[in-house]
Amino acid sequence: MNDLTVGHVTESVTEQELRLFLRLFYKSPLSSKSDLLFIFPSPSHSSAFRSVIFQETESFFKLVNRTQFFKPPGSTSFDDGREFLNKEKEKGETIWGRGVRRDNLTESTRASYGSVVGFVVDELDPENSLSGFLDHVPMSMRRWACYPMLLGRVRRNFKHVVLVDVKEVLLLGDPLSRIRNRSPESVHLLSTEAGGAHNTNKQHGKRNAAKTQSRKPVNSAVVMGGARGVRRLSNTMLTEIVRVTTQHKKKNSVTESGLFNQLVGNEYILKNVNVVTSAESIPDLSSLTGLNSNSGSSLSLSNYTMLRRGNSNSDSTSIIMKHVCGLELNSPVYSDCL
Repeated sequence: MNDLTVGHVTESVTEQELRLFLRLFYKSPLSSKSDLLFIFPSPSHSSAFRSVIFQETESFFKLVNRTQFFKPPGSTSFDDGREFLNKEKEKGETIWGRGVRRDNLTESTRASYGSVVGFVVDELDPENSLSGFLDHVPMSMRRWACYPMLLGRVRRNFKHVVLVDVKEVLLLGDPLSRIRNRSPESVHLLSTEAGGAHNTNKQHGKRNAAKTQSRKPVNSAVVMGGARGVRRLSNTMLTEIVRVTTQHKKKNSVTESGLFNQLVGNEYILKNVNVVTSAESIPDLSSLTGLNSNSGSSLSLSNYTMLRRGNSNSDSTSIIMKHVCGLELNSPVYSDCL
């Protein structure tokens, strides 16, 4: 696989939210081009969600067996990240560890999909690097301390990377399609609101304070681009978290989104990254036509690459689940559709 999808699982993510994220990812074009990696906030979260990941993987394999229209999602079952950190890659195996052979899949089919792997933050950031700078280090912050080790280890294995907040965003299509022809140093960011100006660092020159304040804010829930650019941005973001929290007396007043936007607006610090910000924003699920339908049958997901769950998280999850279960092919496969 040339692409890597890294989903960080915040402390408040529920089993149902993870299930929906995974189910839609498996059915997206991205699943045949990208490995999927989860970062969990604790061993207890990893253990609790393991059964969800197994269930969704097995269900999708059943779906594959029912039709040749879909491609299977993963060449391995849910792997333990420590195997990747402590073991050299064996000949013919995925970089994450030993694959699981499935006799009901042909060799040609098995070669067309990615792996699913999970890490706990302590495996990627064993010293909890930010603990001395923040009274409480939320997952939204600590994830930036995990990326340097992770992306550094796989820098020769993947050309493109997307970082996504599992709580906030659902992947339905292939968001990396828009950046595959860009340079390895490019990073593509979306606006948090529609109507922003399309720009890059190089196009704007030096920004003064007024320009930075007037710039449309970007969404840190999705960061995508060339592997080199995403890695450099991640490393710089970690440095900025340390620098800013050291200067602030009220450490808890520093937000991840605010820091990220401050960094993106600083051309000098990101001079080795080609940051492209788009006027496009991620559609809010609650704003889609058909969301308030009792059956959800009028809701069409095929036209969307990504959706933001929005404030009505619980209702949105339920309605999309009904939509998925309403499809004749899916209903016999997923146990929660029966």
